[in-house]
Amino acid sequence: MVYAEKNRWGNPKLAGTPITRERYTTREFMELEWLHIWTKVWLLVGRVPEIPQTGDYLVEDVGPESFIIIRQGNGTIRAFYNVCQYRGSRLIMEPEGNIEYLECPSCGSKWSHSGEHEWQVSVGDKELSDRLILNEVRTETHAGFIFITMNENASSLKDYLGPVWDDWANYHSDEWVRTSAATVTVDCNWKVPQDNSCESYHLPTVHPQGEYWIEHDYKQCVFDWCDEGHNRMAIKMGTPARSLQSKDLKIDEQLAAMLVPWGLNPNDFQGREYETRRALQGAKRERGTERGYQIKDLDDDQLTDAYHYNIFPNVTISYAGCEYVSMQRMRPHPTDPAKCFYDNFTYGARGSESDVGLDGLGGKEWLNEGRKRQFFNYGERLMNRRIADQDLSIVTGQQLGLASRGYVGVTLAGQEDRVQRFHDVINEYVSVDI
Repeated sequence: MVYAEKNRWGNPKLAGTPITRERYTTREFMELEWLHIWTKVWLLVGRVPEIPQTGDYLVEDVGPESFIIIRQGNGTIRAFYNVCQYRGSRLIMEPEGNIEYLECPSCGSKWSHSGEHEWQVSVGDKELSDRLILNEVRTETHAGFIFITMNENASSLKDYLGPVWDDWANYHSDEWVRTSAATVTVDCNWKVPQDNSCESYHLPTVHPQGEYWIEHDYKQCVFDWCDEGHNRMAIKMGTPARSLQSKDLKIDEQLAAMLVPWGLNPNDFQGREYETRRALQGAKRERGTERGYQIKDLDDDQLTDAYHYNIFPNVTISYAGCEYVSMQRMRPHPTDPAKCFYDNFTYGARGSESDVGLDGLGGKEWLNEGRKRQFFNYGERLMNRRIADQDLSIVTGQQLGLASRGYVGVTLAGQEDRVQRFHDVINEYVSVDI
């Protein structure tokens, strides 16, 4: 883990915030989070390449609020509350698309991409109309990700991200394109899946198939957290887990699918399975630039390994080597603390193999799903992303257990310090103990 070891974060002292069931089950705590977290911080709402043309837009809901993120004629991106300034109707109900102008489905008033009202005789008062403008929120981008904040006094996005800013910049992922997108309504508090993404404790139990191509031993990982509230895990990938040393090693289909696109023969590694990671790094360093990868600022371990970032409060970004990045985002339900919306998006490196199929990534079932965003309730179908589906398979049971009178508070192992830090930061914002 060369990069992570050379660039350790501050790892401020843990406060030991009690992690009790009230945090996951009560409207009182939900309201505190809304007032002191969601309306104050920077929130990741999309990717720049998802809206490349003038009039392209995304609509994202966070709790009771809805936002329109739209590409301007001058190429910039702006974001507005999704609400008509006449009588308060939502302007857009579709999650994404392209529009010539924003039109209220209730009163018919029209708004330009820049939020200015276009007066209509049917509305009436032109003097009033000329003064109306959509309510805008601050918008900034980095590494191709779009962030907004409802807080006019928030620090810059760069200051908010802290050490994450430079880490992400090294990947040059600004133009990486979406390969899949799913939003699932789940019966659990938004913090449950975010807790899980803050540790590697669950890997052997929930993702047992991964031990042949990603490290499962936390002692082989590097964990960090920073003053700004985010945390990071660097985990070796493209190699069997060290826990398999006492078992029968093999090159499974997933690991083979990582080797073949880079001109490596899986059969050549029979009996020397632990050499695959270094071989992959060498092949990517040798051939990556000519294939279109922008890898000059990455250390060798970043070419293969999973660099997993938890961005406070609700996003997990995982750079999986230099080929693709996945995003998990947990959004609070507007009224029910025992429900949330779970977003799972994947993005492939532009130029890696092809902008359309990204066939060279190999072994990723979601590549054939298409880029259209899917919406469904948990249990209706699968996302067809094995790890994400496995992650969701445990969260409803966790929510039921957290709501039980028999649950007296969390017990954390040492490797789960990032979970503790996550709740410490929550308390720094809400400034109360519950």
